[in-house]
Amino acid sequence: MAKKQQKNSGNTIAQNKRARFDYELHDRFEAGMVLQGWEVKSLRAGKVQLVDSYVIFKNGEAWLLGSQISPLQSASTHFVTDPTRTRKLLLKQRELTRLQEASEQKGYTVVATGLYWKEHLVKCEIALAKGKQEHDKREAEKDRDWQREKQRLFQKDHR
Repeated sequence: MAKKQQKNSGNTIAQNKRARFDYELHDRFEAGMVLQGWEVKSLRAGKVQLVDSYVIFKNGEAWLLGSQISPLQSASTHFVTDPTRTRKLLLKQRELTRLQEASEQKGYTVVATGLYWKEHLVKCEIALAKGKQEHDKREAEKDRDWQREKQRLFQKDHR
């Protein structure tokens, strides 16, 4: 089932703002990630990008593709570091089947929208998404600009 996530900006590692622009996001899920030690250290330093990341399903498991975790300069040389390796996502079976069935429908995909800390664990927020068309993107941009302008006018009136 879709879980409501609390917004704690102090726990946020990275966000995929491009996904919010390119896709209409529907249901959101919280997934654990299988990481190596050097990746966790890089995440603590904020060296991660989720811009083109998406989720694929293979053999009944979810995998995160396209995310990039850059190794630290101080990382040990005897580790083989692959910044763009495929990382396994940990979901409940019910969530896996729901996402997999929905992603097989025309126009739907599963994208990573953010990474955050939940206590000492790294969690990945993924969302079921449907691609926006160009005119939808322009309309969303107009709405965002109007909200910003409205906020400016409101603040100017109250001074």
